[in-house]
Amino acid sequence: MKKSILTGLLTLTACMGTAASASAAEAYTVKENDTLWKVEKNHKLPFAAVQKMNPAIDPKNLHIGTKLRMPETYTVVEGESLQDISKKVNIPVKELQSTNPNVNSSNIQGGTVLVLPQKTKVAKPKTKMDNTSTKAPSTSVVKTVDGKKLTYKRTLSSRATAYSAAPEENGGYTGIDYYGNELKVGTIAVDPDVIPLGSKVYITGYSFPGLPEGGMVAQATDIGGAIKNNRIDIFVPGSPAHVNKFGVQNVKIYVLK
Repeated sequence: MKKSILTGLLTLTACMGTAASASAAEAYTVKENDTLWKVEKNHKLPFAAVQKMNPAIDPKNLHIGTKLRMPETYTVVEGESLQDISKKVNIPVKELQSTNPNVNSSNIQGGTVLVLPQKTKVAKPKTKMDNTSTKAPSTSVVKTVDGKKLTYKRTLSSRATAYSAAPEENGGYTGIDYYGNELKVGTIAVDPDVIPLGSKVYITGYSFPGLPEGGMVAQATDIGGAIKNNRIDIFVPGSPAHVNKFGVQNVKIYVLK
């Protein structure tokens, strides 16, 4: 079952006005009588945001002239939703929520300063796969249960579990994937080191009510702390009690071109 997402922190500076503003990270020079708390307060940053950016700094012993790395921030314009902001800054909704836990995501006020998570590149697939994964010739084709022919790059033998839209199975968030899209049949959570996020796949070998019989095309748009290596998590509509009956099943995955 999918769990919460790990994110890094960056910081921002506040900027009021009619247009939204995302500030680039800048260094701050420590002045006399400065404390980390005072720096954070003056920049309207959450508690410990600056310390997370400067782990080597002793918060009880700041030296005048020390350069502090400052996070990036985004100042909310009245009427904006978290989904609107997510699209503007190109950061998934869940990451914005994770780095701003004290902000009411359903009622964000204009002028609120959001801390932006550190943007990281999605890891590329490991060049050396284990013996359960095989590379396929460029002309490899799999035939779906409805007769369609799909070209795939490689295959992967995997263990599959299932998760529901319940917040307790989604790190506290209800019914959305890593990118903030609504969970639906065909959504799967993956280890991005094995199956890159955004990949389309064809899955066979499972059997469970609520999923297409025989096989289905799915897309890797979710991740989870417990989803590592060849394991995947398949979204299934229904209550957690129903979804838990899926158990652990062996499946074959065709990573499509």
